[in-house]
Amino acid sequence: MFFYISFLRPPPYQIALGVPVAITPQVANDLRTELFSEPQEIYYSWLPVAPAGGVPQHPTNIPRPVKLTTWREANAYREISVPPPQGAREDQTYRLVLTVHSQRYPYIVNLASATTGDRPFPVLSMPITFSSRRAGGGPTKQDRVERIYRLCTDTGEQAFLSIQEQTSFDLEKKVWDSGIGLSSWVTNLIQGALDTSTTPLISELRTTLTAQECQLIELGAGTGAVSLVIGALRSAQQGSILQGCILTTDLTSAMPLLEDNISANKAMFCSASATPQPIVLDWDEQSLPSRVTEIGSSFDVIVMADVTYNTASFPSLIRTLRALLELGDPDVNDKSPLVLLGYKERDPAERTLWDLAADMGVMFEMVGERGGAGGNPVEVWLARTHRGLSKRRGEH
Repeated sequence: MFFYISFLRPPPYQIALGVPVAITPQVANDLRTELFSEPQEIYYSWLPVAPAGGVPQHPTNIPRPVKLTTWREANAYREISVPPPQGAREDQTYRLVLTVHSQRYPYIVNLASATTGDRPFPVLSMPITFSSRRAGGGPTKQDRVERIYRLCTDTGEQAFLSIQEQTSFDLEKKVWDSGIGLSSWVTNLIQGALDTSTTPLISELRTTLTAQECQLIELGAGTGAVSLVIGALRSAQQGSILQGCILTTDLTSAMPLLEDNISANKAMFCSASATPQPIVLDWDEQSLPSRVTEIGSSFDVIVMADVTYNTASFPSLIRTLRALLELGDPDVNDKSPLVLLGYKERDPAERTLWDLAADMGVMFEMVGERGGAGGNPVEVWLARTHRGLSKRRGEH
């Protein structure tokens, strides 16, 4: 289980020049249903925002954080005042950075590390303008936060993904443990840091994800973290010769945030084939979206992360998965997609999904895991079925 710094009370978009910023920091799990049980030092830093806005090209330039408070579960709802940035002038804009330590680059989540998530993840606020003028219309409290994730490419270059999530409790607009855990595992896989000799399926997945052409679809993508990571790593490895697609799907309500995250990281993608394409795909619909069916052949990989939290949705999810497995002409290619699943157990009843998948010939094999600061780890499962088997089993 991973833990995240967030804002129970977020900062405002604008505040008077020289006035401290009132926040209520929180250290909790992805869904904020469980607070971090240990005392945790929290550090802060102010990141100046360039006139064009957004995160600078080199986020390692963020000033060294200083200690703000020691967070404890007993005072989880206590408001804290953050000193304003020194030397701030009228109408200057900054982002508030909260971290759990001050060594080196504590505000960056290193996805390439095998110990990703061994302590709570840092957070960045949206831009805060310091001005003596009265704030205009619109919301006074911020409704999004951002986290920065580092990828190390095969050439040793540093690459950074910035992913926003909502401060609200909307489930499809938050970063979930399985998305981050699976992203970390896939980063190690593509970079060759995992031993692929033990399990043929792992070796096949790496070959598929690093091939010049790959057609991939993600179900229940949420913020798009996994698709963004795969697209960025494929771009770094293959460059503009890439072919195929990355379709990242979720409900209509998830599209604005998903589209923003893709747009914010567009410099990471070398071509349209490597750029995730946001598509509405509702598992309750009886047919797949036209953009999915017009691919014209089967997908190489189907990705899912944290799709098991609602067992009532399993029949719809299985129907969608079966439809994807049966795409394409079996006379041309009898090999179905690899199915990659990131999972963290929240309720043992969720594991009935494995039985439902097995009934249509999808036999999952656990191939890895990512631990965290406590609780259940993120498990990585991989499966393949063969075209026609899922259809025959589904008819019985």
